[in-house]
Amino acid sequence: MNYKLYVVNVEAAIYKEDKWLIIKRSEKEEHGPGLMSLVGGKVETDVVQDGILEVTLKREIREEVGIEVSDSIHYLESKTFLLADGQLVVDIVFVCKYKSGEARVVDSNEVGEIYWMTCEELLQDERALSWLKESLKKAEDLRLRLEGGR
Repeated sequence: MNYKLYVVNVEAAIYKEDKWLIIKRSEKEEHGPGLMSLVGGKVETDVVQDGILEVTLKREIREEVGIEVSDSIHYLESKTFLLADGQLVVDIVFVCKYKSGEARVVDSNEVGEIYWMTCEELLQDERALSWLKESLKKAEDLRLRLEGGR
């Protein structure tokens, strides 16, 4: 059989009240330099591990923006995209509620800037690409359901 291997990437749509944590990717990043994005990264492990997507997600959040999210992590969507070298990526997006810490640029090789934005602010921002806007609209709908329709 001919198997296709994928890179697995996780992203976090993190909310604090009615605002979402959005980053501008570092200009040093190989994939999508300078683009607005959610926090996230590749699954990297050399051991068998339960909850690897959640563990990776929390690690990436700490390493990139220095905050903690609650343990209640909700699946939002999955998609694929291609890296510049042709490698296929499976991207899995989760919705997370902010728990603690001050959001800041921890790794300037990965994150250039940090913004807390409402969904409406992001949808009106010309710098945000359509895939980010679509994901955030879905995340906002889920947040409203989780928060009891407030």
